[in-house]
Amino acid sequence: MSDLVRLEIRVPEQMQDMATLVMVQQLNYGWEEENLPTGDILYRVHIENPAFCEEFMAALHSSLPEVDVVRKDVPNQDWMQAWREFFTPVEIGEHFKVIAPWMRGKEPLEGRTPIVIEPKTAFGTGHHPTTALCLSAVSKLASEGRIHEGQTFLDLGTGSGILGIGCVKLGLTGVGVDIDMLAIENTEENKVLNDVSSDAFEVYQGSADAVCGDFDVVLANILARPLMEMAVEIIKLVKPGGCLVLSGLLAIQADQVEAVYRELGLPEARRIIEGEWAALIWE
Repeated sequence: MSDLVRLEIRVPEQMQDMATLVMVQQLNYGWEEENLPTGDILYRVHIENPAFCEEFMAALHSSLPEVDVVRKDVPNQDWMQAWREFFTPVEIGEHFKVIAPWMRGKEPLEGRTPIVIEPKTAFGTGHHPTTALCLSAVSKLASEGRIHEGQTFLDLGTGSGILGIGCVKLGLTGVGVDIDMLAIENTEENKVLNDVSSDAFEVYQGSADAVCGDFDVVLANILARPLMEMAVEIIKLVKPGGCLVLSGLLAIQADQVEAVYRELGLPEARRIIEGEWAALIWE
């Protein structure tokens, strides 16, 4: 098992927005943030691919040339053990509770539906605000009766499969796609953990242009730039009268992303804001 690279990135508070923007644009998964007593922000990023690590470092130093970065090699085994020690269950919306496999049968659910996710370094566990926002939007739409049993969904940029699995547990069936084959493998693993069949949730490698048909619910938790670039393809995948949820964008990017979709004929979106992150909802 190869080592991971841990980057500890120390950024002055006034540069936090720029640092966050770089990571949103470069990473398709979350990171840790710690507010230091000095007022600086410490970001911890774990990367499995050394070549990508160099690309990320180049992008970071291009935007923030004086940023302080400490690089360490971390044994993968230690990382997984750390997940077991520090992973906490996450309650999302009115419906869901995200738990790890070793918590099944031990964690009180209090009426919530469990989504069991095997933690990986590169995919959504519900702890990152963009994933939580998107799943919260699903829960909200279900509570309002806009998402219900018998409908179809598309999970674009499925990652861990957490959003698609949540939809299946609400009685929907659908498709998940991701450009990263490792994400597809992680989704398949999580489907097994949640007793989700391929008839209910089919996943394969690809993007919006690889999907045929249209869906009652389309979820796209990716990044602002691809959300804008793929707007035409994404809109075509939503059935007339269906729901579209976009996440993975900063609140400061929401106006720009929404404008692209409104130019293509969509009305004003509903927004959910959590901290510096936003989700756009059309229903």
